[in-house]
Amino acid sequence: MNVTIDKHAFAILSDSESGRCEFAALDVGVSEEIDCGSDVALSGPLQLLKGVYARICREFLHGEQRALKVQTFSDAPPGSGLGSSSTMVVALVQAFAEFFALPLGEYEVAHLAYDIERNDLKLAGGKQDQYAAAFGGFNFMEFYEGNRVIVNPLRVKDWVWSELEASLVLYFTGVSRASADIIDQQSRNVTEGKQSSIEAMHSLKQEAVQMKECVLKGDLRRLAQTLQAGWEAKKNMASSISNPLIDDVEKLAFANGAHAAKVSGAGGGGFMMFMCSPEKRIGLTRALASQGGRLLDFHFTQQGATSWRIA
Repeated sequence: MNVTIDKHAFAILSDSESGRCEFAALDVGVSEEIDCGSDVALSGPLQLLKGVYARICREFLHGEQRALKVQTFSDAPPGSGLGSSSTMVVALVQAFAEFFALPLGEYEVAHLAYDIERNDLKLAGGKQDQYAAAFGGFNFMEFYEGNRVIVNPLRVKDWVWSELEASLVLYFTGVSRASADIIDQQSRNVTEGKQSSIEAMHSLKQEAVQMKECVLKGDLRRLAQTLQAGWEAKKNMASSISNPLIDDVEKLAFANGAHAAKVSGAGGGGFMMFMCSPEKRIGLTRALASQGGRLLDFHFTQQGATSWRIA
């Protein structure tokens, strides 16, 4: 169960005037140039950019390494739990598809982004973020064997959209974390047969179904209960998902009107999401602001990955 917000990842492609392959993450001030034809090392702070470039050249350009300038920036900090890494890979794939007129729809863009991130770059994680970024809007996603994915767009009533938007608060703890490390711990717990982790995963799956029903029916009270139950189950998947900082912020939030809490993404830090009655939102945001983190203003958006050309 997923919804996109109006924070974006941007990728800009152009021919390189230097005749070399140029990569730059503009928001963090990191850049690198390599000679075209040389091996592209899929590591370091620019691995997402280089990974997409290498895969596109190999799969769609018959191995030719075109001299390109690849630049990116994002509205969300890395390690925030908002799916920023996967969203950036989707943005890059979408930009390359536009640049080279590749016949890729939303499903193909999302799957290719997933394959690059998980298999080419060996970064642990799921695949919901890639599909969320590619499609946009409220979606109920089903994942099956053999990489079969079904994305079901939800027709959410306007008043539910507005009430839910007014009921949610996003708070950045100021702590970024490597989601792959936490996901690796969760995976180990499952493969080693840790019963509490396996039961937590089954609970989360069922709660996604319940959330879909709550959103479609406009039952926001039950949605808050389901969201909180999901967070409690998630904490049982790995010990690193929560910590004293997160616990303290959660207690403060509940003392100031929150009905439900959740750490976005893998856990361990990044953004926390709280659900409250709209009239409690101001008091909740003031209390959270006193903790030294940062509140993020946002709105839901229907728009998924999009691309355009500049003449």
